Amino acid sequence: MRKLGKQLLAGPYLVWMIGFILLPLLLIVYYAFTNSAGSFTMANIISIFHKVHLKSLWLSMKIALQCTLICLLLSYPLAMILTKLNIKHQSFIVFLFILPMWMNFMLRILAWQLLLSNNGIINGILDLLHLPNIHVLNTPGAVVFGMVYDFLPFMILPIYNSMSRIRKDVIEAAQDLGAKNHMVFLRIIFPLTLSGVMSGIIMVFVPALTSFVISNLLGGGKVLLIGNIIEADFMQFFNWNLGSGLSLVLMIFVIASMAIMNRQSGDTEGTAVW
Repeated sequence: MRKLGKQLLAGPYLVWMIGFILLPLLLIVYYAFTNSAGSFTMANIISIFHKVHLKSLWLSMKIALQCTLICLLLSYPLAMILTKLNIKHQSFIVFLFILPMWMNFMLRILAWQLLLSNNGIINGILDLLHLPNIHVLNTPGAVVFGMVYDFLPFMILPIYNSMSRIRKDVIEAAQDLGAKNHMVFLRIIFPLTLSGVMSGIIMVFVPALTSFVISNLLGGGKVLLIGNIIEADFMQFFNWNLGSGLSLVLMIFVIASMAIMNRQSGDTEGTAVW
């Protein structure tokens, strides 16, 4: 009876998965392989090779990689600094990075849209200081900036968590045996935090690759990502078949990327001290 009760507790979760994950996914697959008349076709899948779609996919990958790299370069040294602070300061600073995530996503992007506009606060301050204005809005740079701002906590937290679990006596033992700081980092710290790095990369790269809201608001319609094309197919042109086909291809690409990164993370986990 106890085992049956535990299974019944999982019932609401199963209903949620079937209704909001499995069924929508099956609908996407159905529309991806059919046309407007309901007949089977591969045209929606093959349409990814159209020039416009390939160009937007390449731009999405480029911006997502830039965003991921910048987040990694900012997060790793910051996580190292956090682990060296005392407990009270660690908790407070981690709280500061999580705090913006409590605010609505759209409000944060709209705020940066106002700040980066030609007549915004930043250019107003530059005018007061008699400095040249910046014209970043509606450029790929603004899109990358917005993505870094939004996804940076997703890179910091897994790296910080993996780094905070490293025992100090392991590092001290290596230093006592004559290892220099760079050798301690390369052979102990980095291998032990590689799983956190991989998790952060996945958590940043995947939403950056599929994003369309940030490019709409900060790109001003001039930065066309694959997410923007899919969103337009669904919401503007009501071409669910084409949108589903592109979504399915992008989903397969994302799953393949995550599988490769997870495999690399699994192969390197636990190989720190050698």
